[in-house]
Amino acid sequence: MGEVGMAGAAAVQFRVTVVGSGNWGSVAAKVIASNTLRLSCFHDEVRMWVFEEVLPGGEKLSDTINKNNENVKYLPGIKLGKNVVADPNLENAVREANMLVFVTPHQFMEGICNSLVGKIKGDVEGISLIKGMEVRKEGPCLISKLITDMLGINCCVLMGANIANEIAVEKFSEATIGYKHSKEVAERWVKLFSQPYFLVSAVQDIEGVELCGTLKNVVAIAAGLVDGLDMGNNTKAAIMRIGLREMRALSKLLFPSVRDSTFFESCGVADVITTCLGGRNRRVAEAFARNGGRKSFDELETELLQGQKLQGVSTAKEVYEVLSHRGWNALFPLLSTVHRICIGQLPPSAIVKHSEKPPKLSIVESSAEFY
Repeated sequence: MGEVGMAGAAAVQFRVTVVGSGNWGSVAAKVIASNTLRLSCFHDEVRMWVFEEVLPGGEKLSDTINKNNENVKYLPGIKLGKNVVADPNLENAVREANMLVFVTPHQFMEGICNSLVGKIKGDVEGISLIKGMEVRKEGPCLISKLITDMLGINCCVLMGANIANEIAVEKFSEATIGYKHSKEVAERWVKLFSQPYFLVSAVQDIEGVELCGTLKNVVAIAAGLVDGLDMGNNTKAAIMRIGLREMRALSKLLFPSVRDSTFFESCGVADVITTCLGGRNRRVAEAFARNGGRKSFDELETELLQGQKLQGVSTAKEVYEVLSHRGWNALFPLLSTVHRICIGQLPPSAIVKHSEKPPKLSIVESSAEFY
């Protein structure tokens, strides 16, 4: 009986579903799918939930993905792997999965979780690749916690210096997995995502990892504004440094358990650098500044991103709400100023003028006393 039990345990395979099929979701599916074929602990097939769209030629997006093995709208020219199956039915896509990879714009996650309540098994593990937060009366709610609270499942996070199109063509990159409890589960996620060109490591600091991934998009908008105003590399470097300092300080104010070392992982300083140099938030913010703020971020998002969503503008608003509620705006001049520029309350040039009013308190060295 014991031998049968052991054989049964050895035969257990983990089934993976990717919830989301945009640019980063499609790249994640590609990375994962090659590993599920290679590693016997995973079931070969990777389901990918697709928010259905009708393409200009009249064909459904999910049908074209399954026919061409390619997301022609969000990741053209890249084969996803023949074991990737696009499914426009969310409930059906997750039905047999016990590993769920969430990768959608953060503003859609509450609705997605509502649709999944009661539809997934209790032994499911989740991981969020989503950069953003929900703001509630009691304070900020990280997306991993939203998933855990609504679905009753453990949820890790994966964040890092990950511009999706570069990973799609297998240029070397790194990522950080943040976990709360089980190192064993975190290592399973590491195994699922790791490639020779995609180096993944795990740290036990889920809040720190997730806040790095969330807040860096606000800093990237600041960097884009600097580019749009042709202020040069010295200014941009200063903005990136100030932004990283404020990211660290706010993270530690909100979650005193956050580790300083997390900011030296891929999810921290590396993600700030790559997003400020080449991310979509930087790109749209540059266009906003060059237009003198005459075109809104919403208009520019539609013009420039072909259906992809900005995260930085909505995150800046959410961060501003948290800071205002707690009376911390003066402590975080860069993060506060980005939101006020985004909504037209300040001109783009204000991104450097904020430094004329330095914070009165050393939030970096003694953040705990203000919590």
